[in-house]
Amino acid sequence: MTKLVADTSGLVSLGITDGTNPDPLSLCLAVYDVFVPTAVIEELQEIASYNDMHGRAATAVCDRTAELTIQSVDLDAEFPLDDGENAAVTLANEIDAELFLCDEFNNVGLIHASLANTRLATTPTLLSVFVRTERLTAGQALVLLEKMSTARSWNENSYVQRARSLLESP
Repeated sequence: MTKLVADTSGLVSLGITDGTNPDPLSLCLAVYDVFVPTAVIEELQEIASYNDMHGRAATAVCDRTAELTIQSVDLDAEFPLDDGENAAVTLANEIDAELFLCDEFNNVGLIHASLANTRLATTPTLLSVFVRTERLTAGQALVLLEKMSTARSWNENSYVQRARSLLESP
C-alpha cells in the first residue's frame, strides 16, 4: 500500500464530516498506509478539546488512531514551522513516503521544498484522486470540499477555488 504521511491540518480536514457517507477519512485509511508523527497526535488531542467543528474533526481522527502508524521523530531545530509540520516532514523524509498530506496553504512552497522524494498533496487534491480512481463521484467530492471549505475558511483560497473548478468541469 502507498505510504502517506499526514500533518494535523490534512487530518482535521479529512475529519470534517456530518456523519454521512462518503467519509473522506475512511477513504484515506482504506487506500493509504497512513503514518503520523507523535507531535501530530499531540496537536490533534489539543484541538479535540475544543467544542467546535475543528474539535469534532480532530476527535474523529483521534478515535481512529489504531488505524494509523504512529512514530516518533527528532525535530529539526532549524525548521521554521510548528512542531507538527516539522515532525511530519521529517517522518516523510525518513520513511521515504510517497505522499505528504498537508493543508497549510500559506506554507505550501516551504513544505514542498523540504520534502526529499515525497509528493505533496492537499485535501482538495486527495479528493480529486478519489474521483479519478472512482472512489467518489465529482458531486460527492464537491459536497465534501464545500463542507471543508466552510469549516476551514477556504472559500476565498485560490488553490481551493481552482480545485473546485476542476471538479465542476465535465
